[in-house]
Parts: sequence; structure tokens; C-alpha cells
Amino acid sequence: MTVLGQILLSALFQGSLYAMMAVGLALVWTTIGVFNFCHGVLMTLGAYLAWQFVDPEALGLPMFVALPLALLVVAAIGFALQALLIRPFIGRGDVVLVAVITTLAASSILKNGTLLVWGPRPKSIPPLAPDTIALGASNVSAHQLAIIAITPVVLGLVWLFLNRTRVGLALRAVAQNEDACQLVGMNVTALYALAFGLAAALAALAGIFFGGFKFMSPDMGTEPLTKALVVVIFGGIANITGPILAAYIIGLFEAVSIYYVGFYWTPALLFAVLIVVLMVRPEGLFARSSRGLA
Repeated sequence: MTVLGQILLSALFQGSLYAMMAVGLALVWTTIGVFNFCHGVLMTLGAYLAWQFVDPEALGLPMFVALPLALLVVAAIGFALQALLIRPFIGRGDVVLVAVITTLAASSILKNGTLLVWGPRPKSIPPLAPDTIALGASNVSAHQLAIIAITPVVLGLVWLFLNRTRVGLALRAVAQNEDACQLVGMNVTALYALAFGLAAALAALAGIFFGGFKFMSPDMGTEPLTKALVVVIFGGIANITGPILAAYIIGLFEAVSIYYVGFYWTPALLFAVLIVVLMVRPEGLFARSSRGLA
């Protein structure tokens, strides 16, 4: 495989993981108006629960059963977190600050709970596709190619859900005008919970992807959460299409930078570019004038 091919493959792979995480963050912010700092640990829980369900030393369920079950469990945890950490404070003037405090605290508790339940020993999930595929003179992990192929399908389904279903359109309406939705009788509280649960499931799916090619640890979600925050700030957080585009742009930037500059200088360069973007366009590169999930 040529250098260009390696860079593009790495960009698509990293961009896919970043997009999955960033869309969940953008979904919660656009709907409820808060940042969910539990998002990284929800990714961790998705990976560990998938391991618990699929590993022969644990429950030993088939992959096609274990992975959807892990997503459902993490989505339920997202529902619960929204009810405990966010819902009691909605309507307060300091809800954004309170949500930062409560989700950071919950993230620490869940991270240490993961360590207590599953221990510090590294674990890994069986890859979605265990083989390698020859591309030119190089062998490429089929798991990585599967992630590159699956991510646009998942994000496309999310877009269709938000734009072609009654519930999805209701979520978009809440994102645009919460007061009007309450006046026409929509159950805004249930829609908030749905947004949080859907975002949690997307984070869990990213964790399952991650656990199939790297060893898992209780703090594995910290760096992806940081990158997802960079993505949503870079692309604009008022909708989900901006973060998706930004995820792949940042994936390409990182791939080029790592190849030509090196791994250790890449984060500094990324944050320097982010600062420049915020100086020129503070709302993000792909932000729109009004908030909405499309």
C-alpha cells in the first residue's frame, strides 16, 4: 500500500471512531443544552459489557447477541444517568455548570466502579472481522475496514431516524424550541431521556469498536472523550452533520501529522489549529445560525 493509501486508511478509521463519539455529544448538547462528561466512561462500559457477554470465561454469548445486548444495557444506563444527574436541574439558570459537576462526578464513580468489577487486567473483545485483507503489498485488519464501513451506515440510520420518523422530528423540534414543544403537549422529559440513551448507545458502540483492536482499560474513554470535544468544537455543536464532517477532517489531519511530524507533536498541532479556527469562526466551521439536529 502506498503512503497515501496508509494515510487515507488511518484517517477513515480514526475519523469513524471520532464521529461516533462526537455525534452522541452533539445530540445531548443540541437537545438538552449540556455537556455530558460521562460520555467517555459510557464508551468504556460498552466495551466491558460486550466482553462480559461474549467472553467464554464470562457468559459466552454469541457476538450477534452480546453486542446488541451491551448497547441496550448502556442505553439504559444513559436513561438512568439523565434522570439522576440532569433532569432534576433542568430549568435552573446554572444547569450547564451543574451538569458539568454531576457528570464529571459520575464519570469518576463509574470509572472506579469498572476497575472494582472487572479489575485492572487488560481485556479485549473478539474483532468484528478477525482476518486481514491484502491491499497491495500490505495486509490490513478486516476489523478496521469493518468499522470504516459500518460507521457511515450507523450515522446514516441516526440521520434517517431524526429526519424521517415522528420521534426523531420531535427531538429536532425540542432542539429548536423547547417551550413551543411543551405548549403543544410533547413529553419533553421523555425526549431528553431518549437523546441521552441514544447518545450512550453510540458511545458504547465506539467502545466495542475500540475494544476489538486495542486492549481495554477502565480509563480507555478519557482520550476519545477529549478528541470528541475537539471535534464538536471544531465542527460546530448546533447540529450533528458538522461534527461528522469535522471528525473525518481531524482524522485526516492526525494521520498526515503523525506520518510527517510524529506522534508526540500531533496533539499540539491539533490544538493550535483548533485555536486558529476558534479565532476565525468561534461557532465552528460547519455551524448554522440556528440550533437543530439535522
